Amino acid sequence: MHGTLDIRQRPEDHFLDAIRDRFPVEAEIDRTLSRKMRLRASGDVYAAHSLDSLIEGTASLIRANVGDDFTISDARWLTGGASKIQVAFELEWQDGSARRKAPMVLRMEPNESVVETSRKREFELLQALDGLVPVPPCFWVDPDGEHLPHPALIYGFAQGVTKPSDLPSQQVTGIGLNYGPKLRAPITAQFIEHMARFHRMGAELAPRLPSFDGVEVGSNASVIRLVNWWRRVWEEDRAHDEPLMTVAYDWLIANAPPIDHVSLVHGDCRAGNFLFTEHDARITAWLDWELALLGDRHQDLAWSMMDPYSHSNEEGTAQLINGMLPYDDYIAAYEKASGLTVDPARLAYYRVLCSYLSVSICLGTGYRVAKGAKTHQDIVVSWLAMISYPIMEQLRGTLKEVL
Repeated sequence: MHGTLDIRQRPEDHFLDAIRDRFPVEAEIDRTLSRKMRLRASGDVYAAHSLDSLIEGTASLIRANVGDDFTISDARWLTGGASKIQVAFELEWQDGSARRKAPMVLRMEPNESVVETSRKREFELLQALDGLVPVPPCFWVDPDGEHLPHPALIYGFAQGVTKPSDLPSQQVTGIGLNYGPKLRAPITAQFIEHMARFHRMGAELAPRLPSFDGVEVGSNASVIRLVNWWRRVWEEDRAHDEPLMTVAYDWLIANAPPIDHVSLVHGDCRAGNFLFTEHDARITAWLDWELALLGDRHQDLAWSMMDPYSHSNEEGTAQLINGMLPYDDYIAAYEKASGLTVDPARLAYYRVLCSYLSVSICLGTGYRVAKGAKTHQDIVVSWLAMISYPIMEQLRGTLKEVL
């Protein structure tokens, strides 16, 4: 056991090469995960970055793209973002013939994140989605940490809140989020319409996403790559083996369904991952696209239907999926908005997959990041590690349903 722990804490090339060979993933995902392991091998540890140093790096990135004619002001730490370091600031710059001023956000990796993802992919996606659904405008990216300590991007600051202002501030975003009778209906309608829109448009968006591997209708190769992504994370980060994870992986590979429609999948599609304005119940920006991929719409549906994101209605007569609608109404509303069918068998498959990747994140990466003091969010990642075994039970239950 001691040797197993050591090889993951200070991984050697042969260990990484063996995992890469066993569990092939998308090219950019491979690059991102390999970078994580190389940094870990070097003994890289978390060190708090000063606000001044991050603004210096931000200025370097902006200068490389627009020249010297810009001014940064009112820099401040931005709360939220369980896996990324975020800084808000005001930027005035010369954009061609026009002088512009706008609030901005720097979004940067810590040493290791609870989900290790690509800022390059996130940058491409936000630009591709502009005008299709509400997303923050995305301006510049530092994909390899040339200007900043770690990979980062700069996007526009979006107005809004993630939950009603009268909810307790200590509530973890998305967990049992209750919009209340006044906000629920308009937010639900927009959420489902937007989700349906980017699910329909996957094939059309694909040419604008060069860092995403292609997906072929009638093939399950992309689904197997997705399962391998989270098996690789599990093998790189876990403290010890869990037989259930092996059983689940083998079932997911053996039963991977072919893609029937290429969708853009958000990857963390749920209440709490978009901003809205309370006075008019308008969704202003979809957030946290870091786990997005080209794949199967059922993945997003299954994720949004997970128990922690649901709660009872005010009368106590029905469970509201994603805090929005009863199950049958949720499915019917999605099918009407998207023009796509929901296949119960595919949905059951992705319920297992969502549980599987949740264990990889919480029991694998959450534990490893907390143990290694790799992030500014040590309390959050410790909490994720703590809830791992209820999620393991969720995986056992979902797997039992399909066996």
